[in-house]
Amino acid sequence: MNHDESLLPLSVPPIWPAEDFTSAEAAVERLKLLYSEATGFLKQEFQETLNGRTPTAHYRAYYPEISITTTSYAHVDSRLSFGHVAEPGTYATTVTRPELFGNYLTQQIGLLIENHAVPVSIRPSTTPIPLHFALLDDTEVSVQQSGGFDFPLRDIFDVPDLSSTNDEIVNGYTIHEAGTLGPLAPFTAQRIDYSLARLPHYTATDPEHFQNHVLFTNYKFYVDEFILYAAAMLADPESGYTEFVGPGNTIARTGEKVIVTNLTPQMPAFHLKRKDGSGITLVNIGIGPSNAKTATDHIAVLRPHAWLMLGHCAGLRNSQRLGDYVLAHAYVREDHVLDDDLPVWVPVPPLAEIQIALEKAVADVTMLTGYDLKRVMRTGTVATIDNRNWELRDQSGPVQRLSQSRAIALDMESATVAANGFRFRVPYGTLLCVSDKPLHGELKLPGMASEFYRVQVARHLKIGIRALETLREMPLERLHSRKLRSFEETAFL
Repeated sequence: MNHDESLLPLSVPPIWPAEDFTSAEAAVERLKLLYSEATGFLKQEFQETLNGRTPTAHYRAYYPEISITTTSYAHVDSRLSFGHVAEPGTYATTVTRPELFGNYLTQQIGLLIENHAVPVSIRPSTTPIPLHFALLDDTEVSVQQSGGFDFPLRDIFDVPDLSSTNDEIVNGYTIHEAGTLGPLAPFTAQRIDYSLARLPHYTATDPEHFQNHVLFTNYKFYVDEFILYAAAMLADPESGYTEFVGPGNTIARTGEKVIVTNLTPQMPAFHLKRKDGSGITLVNIGIGPSNAKTATDHIAVLRPHAWLMLGHCAGLRNSQRLGDYVLAHAYVREDHVLDDDLPVWVPVPPLAEIQIALEKAVADVTMLTGYDLKRVMRTGTVATIDNRNWELRDQSGPVQRLSQSRAIALDMESATVAANGFRFRVPYGTLLCVSDKPLHGELKLPGMASEFYRVQVARHLKIGIRALETLREMPLERLHSRKLRSFEETAFL
């Protein structure tokens, strides 16, 4: 509810004036201060309300805001896909959780100051912080349902406004007209908070544990191998990995035994952490494009540097063997979950940096090179479908389309993960492992599946990890491809 709809007077914390900064570090410290004071005010007022105080006002606090104004058309380094605005004007974004996003904000603000030689301005915005989001990181206060109070909660505090919590910026629905305020970042603060609230629900881990490099999989076998790999890394003090976090935020540190007991969340996440956030997160998204979209919708606000899909697929060519790899360089999208956000006529291109890293990782792990590598890996089109029993349809339908598309593999997640990577400007890639060939009568026999998975999964996971470790060493300006940037693009990644 807007305050205009309430009959109560408005109560807000002291409003800081706008201040310019030429130091990214100082700007982020001011963001932290503004956010801390705003959320502290809401928490205090809510706690007093819980304690029985009769509300006499509508209590409101505002997200902090970053803005920059440029007056020059001077071009920056044309190789850069981020860190600058395209034309003169004023650009702004609201900010949430600056403690969580401190490194990201420092980097992005620093690039703006460096590339445009102008300061950034920090001030409170005009966007209220919903009470629910202000309490996200507070373990001592729980938000009750409105029915638990003797007054409507939204009369006293701001609640999430879903009418303005959307993906219009990343979807390209907003057009920056001259003289108007342009977007500085791909997500608004309230959109980010929405996802930060959903991530623990789906993955049973808090957002601060997610690392910059993400693996998605559709089978628990990969989780089992990842836990074993994490244990080995924590046992090695030279590995660079410092913690392993599983569902329920269970933490094992260097030298400690890794124990994971909670595997019941819908999409459990596991985080092999490094101090600078450059570790690896594995998310078991399960089977289906809906889960793939849900996970990537929310993880995208954390601005990961890359995500890869590792999983099993149906091989569509008779020349393929069980255990062969498929490196996707194109996608047929019949998942339908992203049709309204990214039309199917939009191509989802392969990214050279990701493709090279994956192919090199396969070569390193299999010890095959050149023409010999074709024995175990094929590059081609992967089709993603939303019908798990597609084989039961009239063969003139999906089978004919798959043949016309030249697809070599089919699954239910890869195109969704890649398409959302394209949509959210997150570098993406897919490496699948052929687990059956339904068009050619090669289905897994009873008992065969467990043996196949046991042999293949460890190697497949090792390839994915090796690829991410290669990408970790790559400068961000090379990894974040210009292919993912549109005509009118935000300065922030």
